[in-house]
Amino acid sequence: MIDIKLIRESPEIVKENIKKKFQDEKLPLVDEVAELDIKWRKEKKKADDLRSERNKISEQINGLMKNGKKADAKKLIVKAKEIPGKIDKIEAKAEVFYGKIKEIMLRIPNIIWDGVPSGKGDEDNVEIKKCGKIPKFNFDIKNHVELTEGLGLADFDSSAKVAGKGFYYLKGDLALLNQALIRFGIDFMVNAGYDYIETPLMLNEKQIYASMDKEAISESVYEVEGEGKGLIGTAEQSLLAMHSEDTISEQDLPKKYFSYSMCFRKEIGAHGINEKGLWRTHQFNKVEQFIFCMPEDSEKLYDELLANSEKVLNALGLPYRVLELCTGDLADWKYRSADLEVWRPTTKGYGEVVSLSNCTEYQARKLGIRYVSKDGKTRGVLHTLNDTALATSRMMVAILENNQNKDGSINIPKVLQPYMGGKKIIGKKK
Repeated sequence: MIDIKLIRESPEIVKENIKKKFQDEKLPLVDEVAELDIKWRKEKKKADDLRSERNKISEQINGLMKNGKKADAKKLIVKAKEIPGKIDKIEAKAEVFYGKIKEIMLRIPNIIWDGVPSGKGDEDNVEIKKCGKIPKFNFDIKNHVELTEGLGLADFDSSAKVAGKGFYYLKGDLALLNQALIRFGIDFMVNAGYDYIETPLMLNEKQIYASMDKEAISESVYEVEGEGKGLIGTAEQSLLAMHSEDTISEQDLPKKYFSYSMCFRKEIGAHGINEKGLWRTHQFNKVEQFIFCMPEDSEKLYDELLANSEKVLNALGLPYRVLELCTGDLADWKYRSADLEVWRPTTKGYGEVVSLSNCTEYQARKLGIRYVSKDGKTRGVLHTLNDTALATSRMMVAILENNQNKDGSINIPKVLQPYMGGKKIIGKKK
């Protein structure tokens, strides 16, 4: 969430930011928070004043007792005993105001980067880069489902029977290709100097909701009934949660992490699971990058994360483009965001395989993740960034469709061949 000081001191900035995101229905929330904040601070002051009064009375009592004036002291003792009850009532009232403030603040979007292009939806996202050579075929191409089923390497019908749509059985070389991508992703990130973390695949409600807004999470997360927990939709959630309530010294920053994990998503909403295959699924494998850093470093590290993802796609030989997300398509918790989309010859278009975000203070403030300067004099809220290194299911779709041969076999990218025992082509078993 944003800093409430911004609403106290510059509410017009918050309102203008909301307008940029075409969320005018949220404009009244700013004034509502401001009013509640005044009431909360008023009650807080009353409680603080009573504590101060209690301290003064205690000093007076001690002075009277020392001077043998026990009768006068007894009157003050009676008065002092009444104060805790008064404080409790005031604090209970203040807590109601604070709870309402917190609830509303979660609905107010992050302040966005000045350079975010204006637009209402994904059709207004701006292409800022295009790389790689789009392959040309002199034969009728197949989609990844036709290719894998033709080679006997995937079974989507059996998985649909036992688990429903959005799941899959990977077999033989396709399963090995999945593992090759994971191992390549891990080795790439280790060589880039990031620390490898294997995280919980399940988190408490508070932590899992901290990464995004509650509505977005509820359409995504599989909740474990009666446990107050949910399965992670991305290791971003568990890497963020790892430093809940921590204060990290500036000298230990930035903290650059990456994780391989299984991810689970309900995919409720506009997309759903309507397409057979690996492109959109309920369960998938992902190598995720995550950074905690000082506020002044987050934009520089944003560029570093983008460079990492581009290096992965270039190493795999996949044609791609980079999109800067527009104001209307930018999620509420993001300062700025880019999608990297890979070319799919079967759809004759690009599809998202990487999502990069700078969330500035928004996520860390929810979980109380702070920094302290080297001299110990300055404290503040850390910035967080996240980026996909690779999600294997979509990467496999891109590899299969872009690297297919006339006979239905698949050329394995050179960088993955060592992870598959030197094999260069996936074909039918002889």
